[in-house]
Amino acid sequence: MEHSVTYLGYIPLMPLLGALVLGLLHLFTCRGKALPELLYGALACIGPLLSFIFALVVFFHLKGLPAEERFLVHNAFTWFAVGDLHVDMGFLADPLSSLMLLFVTLIGSLIHIYSVGYMAGDENFGKFFAYLNLFLGSMLILVLASGPVVMFVGWEGVGLCSYLLISYYCKETENVIAGNKAFIVNRIGDLGFVLGMSLLFWAIGAGGFDYLSLKANVDKIAPATGIAICLLLFVGACGKSAQIPLYVWLPDAMAGPTPVSALIHAATMVTAGVYMVARFSFLYASHATAGTVVAWVGILTALLAAIFGMFQKDIKKILAYSTVSQLGYMFAGVGIAAYSAGIFHVFTHAFFKALLFLGAGSVIYALHHQQDIWKMGGLKSKLPKTYLTMMIGAFALAGCPPFSGFFSKDEILFSALATGHTGIWLVGVLVAGMTAYYTFRMIFLVFHGEPRDAEAHAHAHEPPAVMTVPLQILAFGALFAGFLNLPGIFGGSLKVSQWLAPSLVDHHPHVSVWLELLAILTSIAAFAIGITLAHRKFGQGAQEPEFTGFAKFGYHKFYVDELYNAVFVQPYKAFGGLISRFFEPYVTDCHVRLSTWLYRKAGMAFKALQVGYVRVYAIYMVIGLSLMSLFLSQTIH
Repeated sequence: MEHSVTYLGYIPLMPLLGALVLGLLHLFTCRGKALPELLYGALACIGPLLSFIFALVVFFHLKGLPAEERFLVHNAFTWFAVGDLHVDMGFLADPLSSLMLLFVTLIGSLIHIYSVGYMAGDENFGKFFAYLNLFLGSMLILVLASGPVVMFVGWEGVGLCSYLLISYYCKETENVIAGNKAFIVNRIGDLGFVLGMSLLFWAIGAGGFDYLSLKANVDKIAPATGIAICLLLFVGACGKSAQIPLYVWLPDAMAGPTPVSALIHAATMVTAGVYMVARFSFLYASHATAGTVVAWVGILTALLAAIFGMFQKDIKKILAYSTVSQLGYMFAGVGIAAYSAGIFHVFTHAFFKALLFLGAGSVIYALHHQQDIWKMGGLKSKLPKTYLTMMIGAFALAGCPPFSGFFSKDEILFSALATGHTGIWLVGVLVAGMTAYYTFRMIFLVFHGEPRDAEAHAHAHEPPAVMTVPLQILAFGALFAGFLNLPGIFGGSLKVSQWLAPSLVDHHPHVSVWLELLAILTSIAAFAIGITLAHRKFGQGAQEPEFTGFAKFGYHKFYVDELYNAVFVQPYKAFGGLISRFFEPYVTDCHVRLSTWLYRKAGMAFKALQVGYVRVYAIYMVIGLSLMSLFLSQTIH
């Protein structure tokens, strides 16, 4: 039984209205006296906070319903109807979307509050928050969409906003290039998404194109067609969530302001692909072959990104590659049909990744936009609040018990082992150790040892409360969020998995406690080895090494960007230049020249008639009247 409620539409509407108001205010004041930053900041934060309140209302409304009836819908209007395709601008809230709503709006609100301090003094303060509100509103449309077509509106919205915010500092060419790269790579992924949607409609035909109708008619899809649909949709997910081979845009997205990085990596764009696969769990669960492809692409992406993260020196790029790696874990989870485990890792990751990015922003803010970890050091005493909160985030990312990342990541690894995906489990354990290594390499080089830049260290200070309070709230979530889904071996009952059950076609294998204990101890051992190696090499400070051999290869990211440039970009540009050299002179210019020639000849012909004598014009009038009279007389008779 579905329950129709109108307030679902208010959740994305609040930040979208905020974006409109902020954009208009910026537009009308950019040439005059700017409004106070405090006013802009307050207007920017109101929309996300109201959306969070409505998200809480949705959650408790669903909680009060029987499990089989936890569906709230609102069809705002009929968007379009063409033949058998009927699409409403509709919103759907169920256990899956309600969980996403809670952390997207909460963490989005905290990032907005943090940004008020971080972006203080920026010349386009109002425009930045207009973009940020639009970003959050687009993500909320994506999450609440009742079907794939409406989801695609939010899907493209977050793609647009990522471009606008990554290239926000557009006076520097490399930032514009980074924004273009994100936009173009995502368009490649979006082509797969559109083809997947089209094939899905062709396979099912009439019967409704919202998720509930698609789920009811999934049996109509032939096996081969279903696999093709799943893989095409996954191409779109690879673009948004930065998986092989479309991961290359995300590290370059660090060109935008640090709060943008936090919003992209924690609560909006990159989680969209995992959410989309989980939303189509009824389809992927019916086609295990496609799920296996998803899982292996995810875990290999996790490994590749972890290798890159071990050698980076930009603090934001280290965290960016950690996001790519953790997204790989999530796809491994949803690929092996452990959908609740994958979504739970999305949930916990949002807290500790937002915390780490905003903590990195505090370090960058304190060091006047220095991002090279080899030019930091000894900041533990200068930034005690930032250090403590980032340590919590680092333990969560590295998978140390009892921090949140341990429970969510371990549930994915255990599910892989329990379902017979031993190869995925082994690679996942290896990546866990590598994650602990590169995470604490960053922590030790930034906060421990002696300062490498004495002048910058002397002037470093803790950011204002508007930046540190959000860090503390996120640290609380990074520490305790994992307890919401405790497995039975720890005395829990997997509450988050139970909550998500009505929305997902989940698989919970029944295995021995000893196997679960083996998985847990292996994960802890991987963490311990990783942090020990990092401490021995960087714990007391270290000097920047000269990378050689494999380290140099890893630092340059296996030269994948250069390979893509040589194989795809340059040939495409050369082909485009060749086409333009033919098309422009022989097609476009040909038509232009023909048109101008015709107009010129017509003008010369009429020019012969315009002699400038009144008597000639009088003759023209007599001839014209005579012809009209002749025509009328013929018509009458």
